[in-house]
Amino acid sequence: MDAQFSIPFAYDFDRALERLAGDPVNAVDLTKREIRIPMEEGNIVSLYGLGSIESPSFLLKNAMNTKQVDQLMSVFHFDRPLDEIADHFIDTDLEKLFKDHAGTPLIQSFSLYGTLMKNIIHQQLNLAFSHVLTMRFVESFGSYQDGVWRYPNPETIAALDVEDLRKLQFSGRKAEYVIGLSRSIVDGKLDLSKFTRMDDDEVIKEMVKHRGVGPWTAQNFLMFGLGRPNLFPVADIGLQNALQHLWNLDRKSTVDEMLVHFPSWSPYLSYAALYLWRSIE
Repeated sequence: MDAQFSIPFAYDFDRALERLAGDPVNAVDLTKREIRIPMEEGNIVSLYGLGSIESPSFLLKNAMNTKQVDQLMSVFHFDRPLDEIADHFIDTDLEKLFKDHAGTPLIQSFSLYGTLMKNIIHQQLNLAFSHVLTMRFVESFGSYQDGVWRYPNPETIAALDVEDLRKLQFSGRKAEYVIGLSRSIVDGKLDLSKFTRMDDDEVIKEMVKHRGVGPWTAQNFLMFGLGRPNLFPVADIGLQNALQHLWNLDRKSTVDEMLVHFPSWSPYLSYAALYLWRSIE
């Protein structure tokens, strides 16, 4: 089924696509204003931007049913007004960022397992090489359908040996994390789907029990896997750099300096983080 619709608030689809295009796993065509999304049910859905920032409208093609349409409405933040979030940051130190990047949505990832794998792969790597390593992982063990890459399933990765990932230039420890977490999922010890029914603190407490998952990974999973609005990974180097620039510091910002601002940024810390990342991208 196809669906064409408009939303009643400013939404910068082109900037959203540019950010998504930065991840080579995503199938983005900036010229066509299109992204093709691999759904868990096996089909590929195409989303096109039709309108402007001020009058955004969209065309969704090849959805299986209204459930998929509703899912993507949530994934792309079409169901919650962005202007209410921007208004929250008026008279804060982030007000200018929210004006400069008005209408930038927090878009969820398309796969909870893929989100976890990506976060593990990206740990302690520069962005360029983390994308290279992620693509090697997906191309080696995932699937390619109608021009769209899918992350591998956990059963495939659980069956690997560490050396299989070392050949792709994974570190031994990172390979152990990726395989170990996949085995925990296959064995039922780690159920990612149940996290949708748990609050943020419960999810973090559960996730960090597993080897390879620290607070940074858990918080990023909550933000981009589950779309939670009030997370701010203080250990993230990009956020430290963005705040150093914003606050005109001659060094990276400290955790204590960040925490001072949390009361005024909450309950939208995730959006504060997103717009800070945007400011240096």
